[in-house]
Amino acid sequence: MVRQPLRSLRPLFDPAVVAIVGASDDPAKWGNWLARGALAGRGRREVHLVNRRASKVLGERTVPSLQALADPVDLAVIAVPVTGFTAAVEDALANGARAIVGITAGGAETGPEAAAREAALAKRVRDAGAVLLGPNCLGLLDTEAELSLTSNALPSGPIGLLSQSGNLALELGVLAEELGLGFARFVSLGNQADLTAADLLASMADARRVEVVACYCEDFVDGRAFLEAAGDLGRTGRAVVLLTVGRDPASARAARSHTAALVSGPRAVEAAARAAGIALVHTPAELVETAAALLHPRRSRGRRVAVVADGGGHGGIAADVCAASGLEVPPFSRPLQDRIGAALGTAGGRSNPVDLAGAGEQDVRSFERVVEAVLESDEVDAVLVTGYFGGYGAYSAELGRAERAVARRLGPLAAAARTPLVVHSMHGVNEVLGELVAARVPVLRRIESAASGLRRLCIAREGAGLPPQVPAAPPVVGEGYFAARALAEAAGVPVVDALAATTMDDALAAGRLLGYPVAVKAAFLEHKSDAGGVVLGIQDEHSLRRAASALWERLGPGVLSVERLVDLGETVELLVGCHRDPRFGAVVVVGIGGIFAELLDDVAAGLAPVDHEGARILLRSLKGAGLLSGARGRPPLALDAAASAIAALSWLAAAHPELSAFEVNPLVVARDQVVALDARMVTTGAAIGDGPPADEPPRTRAGSRPESTADTRVGDPHRRAARHDDRADAPTTEEETA
Repeated sequence: MVRQPLRSLRPLFDPAVVAIVGASDDPAKWGNWLARGALAGRGRREVHLVNRRASKVLGERTVPSLQALADPVDLAVIAVPVTGFTAAVEDALANGARAIVGITAGGAETGPEAAAREAALAKRVRDAGAVLLGPNCLGLLDTEAELSLTSNALPSGPIGLLSQSGNLALELGVLAEELGLGFARFVSLGNQADLTAADLLASMADARRVEVVACYCEDFVDGRAFLEAAGDLGRTGRAVVLLTVGRDPASARAARSHTAALVSGPRAVEAAARAAGIALVHTPAELVETAAALLHPRRSRGRRVAVVADGGGHGGIAADVCAASGLEVPPFSRPLQDRIGAALGTAGGRSNPVDLAGAGEQDVRSFERVVEAVLESDEVDAVLVTGYFGGYGAYSAELGRAERAVARRLGPLAAAARTPLVVHSMHGVNEVLGELVAARVPVLRRIESAASGLRRLCIAREGAGLPPQVPAAPPVVGEGYFAARALAEAAGVPVVDALAATTMDDALAAGRLLGYPVAVKAAFLEHKSDAGGVVLGIQDEHSLRRAASALWERLGPGVLSVERLVDLGETVELLVGCHRDPRFGAVVVVGIGGIFAELLDDVAAGLAPVDHEGARILLRSLKGAGLLSGARGRPPLALDAAASAIAALSWLAAAHPELSAFEVNPLVVARDQVVALDARMVTTGAAIGDGPPADEPPRTRAGSRPESTADTRVGDPHRRAARHDDRADAPTTEEETA
C-alpha cells in the first residue's frame, strides 16, 4: 500500500478537549464507561458529553451534537450504534475534530459492502486532515497525559501495548498486574480503517513512559512499515515483542509451489521479526513475560548463567531448563567458589548451581552477598535467582523486613552490574519482590519463563537489518518452464543445459547436441513428476525416441525439455524459493533435501533481498547444514556458491513485484559448483505453465518430487552413486524408479 504522510497524533493521545459521543447513564453501555474515564481526566482537559435525548449524563450537562459546541474538539470518541456511526463521524468533522476514536462495531468485519463504506469514511477523515482510530476498537489510554478511554481499568506501568483484540488486551492487563507491571500507553487497533499498526507502533517513540512495547496483531496492513517502526524503536533502546496468529489464507493462495506452503504466514512473520529485531512469542503469557524480561536495562554478553537457589531441587531444575533454552550453566573456578563460600558462611553448595541450603532462614542477607559475588564475576553472563526468595516473611515479621531490605539493595546492585539479573520466585509479586520489579529486575512466576527471559537477554537487541528497497526491474517476459529457467540463469544461477522439443526430430537433435545420457521432461506440466512426466537415464537415440513417444502419448502434446544428465559426485540438494507475502513483501526460503525440506521442516526464511552473508546465515541455520560443511567425514561442498545463488534469486524476487513465487528445486550443491535442475514461477494473477489460476489452493503435495535430472546421492563419499537406469532400451519414469 502507499503510505500516507504522517499526521500528528497528539490530538489522539494528549487532547486538550475531548467529546464522548453516545455518553450514557446506563452502566452497561460503552457510553457510560467512556464518559467516566473522560471525566476522571477533567483536571487535565475540557470534556463534553454528547447525547441527543438526555440533557444530563452522570450529572453533567450534555449537548445534542458536536456542532452545538462553539469551539472544535481535539478528540471525539464515538460509541453509537453502527446505523448512526457515519453521521457521528460527519458531525465530528464538521465540528473540526482532529482525531476520532471509533468504538462502534459492525463495520468492515461484517462483510465487503460494509468494508467499502468504512474505507470511504476513512478517506473522508484523511481528506479533512484528521485521524481515525478503529472503528471496532476498545479505545486507548496514556498515563502521562492522564487519558483513560477504555471499557475497563488497566494497570499502570512501563509497557506500551498495541492489541487488535480488546478482550486479549484485558487478559494482558491481568497478566501484567500479576507481575507488578502495567501499561504506559495502550491502543486498541480495531479495523485499522485509517491508522494502522505501523502508525501506532511508531507513535510509541513519543511516549516517554514506554520502555518496551508489546503487540498483539493479526493484520499488519503494511508489514514493511511495521518493521521499520520496530527498528526505529529498537534504536531508541525499546524492544518490541510480538504475538500474532495463524496462516494468512491469501498467502496460501498466492502460489502453487513448495515455497508457498513453506513460507506463508508463520515463516514470513519469523523472517520479518528476525530482520527487525522483534521478539516473537506464541502465547499471551509469554508476551507479557518477555516484555517483563526486556525491561531489564542490560543485555547479556553471552550465554553463561549462574543459578542461585535456596534448595537443591530448584537449582537442578533451573539448570536443566536453562540448558533446554540454549543457555549454559558452567562450573565455577576455585577462586569464585571460595568467594561464594565466604558469602554463604555455611556448608551450602558453592559451585554452579549455588545452593544456599537453608542459609536464607539463618541470614537472608546471604542472598545479597552471593548475588553480588556472581554479578561481579567475569565467569558468567547472567544470573538467575530461583526458589523461595520473596516468601521468608512467612517465618517472622523480622525476617520479612530483612528480606525486603535485601530486595531493595539488590535493585541497585543489578543496575550497576554489567550482567543481567532475573528472579524466579514461587511466590507472586508482593511487597518484597515489588522492590525488584521497581528496579527493573524481572520477577517471573515460572522457571521456564525466567529461562526464556534470560535467553531473550542473550539475543542482541538489533536485528539482522531490514533489506534495502529494490527498484522494480523490467517485467518478466515469457511464460512457462523455459522462461523460468532463463530468468534464473539471467540472475546468475547456473542452470543445467536443456533444449526444447515440440517434435520427435527436435528431441533427437537435442540429444545429439547435448550428448548422452539425457533426461526428458514434460515441460508443459507444472508438476511434472506427479504426472510421471520425467524420464531419466536415457542412454541413446533409440531410448530417447521411446521416452518422448510415451510421454506425448500418455500426457498429450506439448513442449518437452531434453536435458543433460549430469554426474556431480557427492552432492546435496537444496530447495530455494521466493514468495511474495501480502504483508511483508518478498521472502526467500531455503531448505535441505528438495521435497524433504517440507517433510522434515528443515527450512529457513529471510526477508528478500539477502546478501551473500545473509544467505550463508540461512544455510548455517539449517539442521542439515553439516551436510554442506563436511560433517562426519563428508567432503565440504560449495557453500559459498550456494549462498551466491540464493542471494541472486532473492534479488530477482525483490526486483519483480509481478512474481508472486519463484522456485528452484532442486539446486544441487557439489564440491566445487552448484547447478539448478528445475525452475518454476508464478506471476501475480496467473500461473506460468498451464496451471490453474493463482487464487486457487496450492496443488503441491508434501510428497511431490522435485524435477531432478542430476545423478546425485548423499552417502559414502568413496562409493560412486549408481545411475537411475543404465539400460539403453528401458527408459523409465522417475516415479517408477523412486
